[in-house]
Amino acid sequence: MSHKNLEELLRASGNPVAMLRNSPIGAYVYPVVPSEFSNWRDEQAAWQKTAVLFDQAHHMVEQYVEGPDALKFFTHLGMNSFADFPVNRAKQLAPTNYDGYVIGDGILFHLDEQSFVFVGRAPAASWIQFHAETGGFKVKTRKDDRSPGNTKGNAVVRTHYRFQIQGPNAWRVIEKLNGGPVPELKFFHLGQITIAGRKVRTLRHGMAGAPGLEIWGPYAEREEIRAAIVAAGKEFGLKEVGARAYATNTCESGWIPSPLPAVYTGEKMKQYREWLPATSYEATGSIGGSFVSQNIEDYYVTPYEMGYGPFIKFDHDFIGSEALQKMAGKPHRRKVTLAWNADDVVKVWRSMLEQGDPYKYIDLPLSNYTSASYDKVMKDGKIVGLNMFSGYSYNERSMLSLAIVDPQVEPGSEVKLVWGEEAGGTKKPTVERHRQTEIRAIVSPAPYAKQAQTTYHEGWRGKATV
Repeated sequence: MSHKNLEELLRASGNPVAMLRNSPIGAYVYPVVPSEFSNWRDEQAAWQKTAVLFDQAHHMVEQYVEGPDALKFFTHLGMNSFADFPVNRAKQLAPTNYDGYVIGDGILFHLDEQSFVFVGRAPAASWIQFHAETGGFKVKTRKDDRSPGNTKGNAVVRTHYRFQIQGPNAWRVIEKLNGGPVPELKFFHLGQITIAGRKVRTLRHGMAGAPGLEIWGPYAEREEIRAAIVAAGKEFGLKEVGARAYATNTCESGWIPSPLPAVYTGEKMKQYREWLPATSYEATGSIGGSFVSQNIEDYYVTPYEMGYGPFIKFDHDFIGSEALQKMAGKPHRRKVTLAWNADDVVKVWRSMLEQGDPYKYIDLPLSNYTSASYDKVMKDGKIVGLNMFSGYSYNERSMLSLAIVDPQVEPGSEVKLVWGEEAGGTKKPTVERHRQTEIRAIVSPAPYAKQAQTTYHEGWRGKATV
């Protein structure tokens, strides 16, 4: 029997946790972009030492909203203050459900007086589309969906190319491309430069820690612009970053990109679940890791836990505002980086050379094997947090992961991460039969990279927090 929407799937499954933990989808795919342009070690090193070109044209949704109520619409969805959000600005948007739990996040661009675009993963984009279509606002919306994970030989065309030029030498590359000095915009301000004779829109960003730009324009101009950037960046050590290394920059910069969207429960959310198709990210995504609860709400996270507390402004009414006000004065788990013990990591890899079931494989450089990762973080025999995103940093020569931990877990203390799934592993195709093990880790700042700790704008991914 085929199911039309998420709500029907959930009713048929009996328990959303079982459905998601055994999803056939597996890990999140970064499509189209080559795996490596040189090698992932040098590509990682370049974002700290020279400059990099990130190709973001394919793995994110672009959700366009325009109309006389567009600003009012986003004020209704966003926890941020929209009291001062003029044209040519951007802000991080992390909408919540009615109970104050995070659905997803991304960047909202104010392009023109009544025109906005949200750029990010599917969960927040779908939430925006749903409310634009059903909320009674005077807006129109259009989705340019992410590129398919398997193109099946078909050409891929997006509305825009979207690149980032980042790293210590990024500004020298940008000024060479522009043919002269570029006024350094304030963080998350939009501007314009010239590349290969074409006007290109820009966003002042800092994804790799140092000042850089996100740039975009018509997709038909993509190769022309890319070639110009690569040529200009050659003397400054610029490297193109492939899909293999791309996502691992967040292990150093401290952004957790893939919490489980908090949409699977709640009567107020039922209409949304009936709107989401059975083929949606929410219906087909996967949960993995050593943390197991039969209550799907135990996988939900709050904005405070994700480090978004500084964004929350109660100067307007928005979905989830009442619930977040009740949470505001309470202790919260906080975001940290876990630096894994090298001997324990080697023990896991060594098991691949021994007979019998090995420990769960730690892939390099990104070791997530599911859409949303949830590993138990233990101290003194008790669960004190959840490990949510893991990978290897060649820059730091360490396995690193992003986690949320209880307030009483002190910085510098040692915890144990339970690596692998219970009972030999679930039915996800990315999970081989394996044993669980414990990996020691040191509770460290998020962001972890020293450059990111000192240069990120206040509130964006957080100054170093532990």
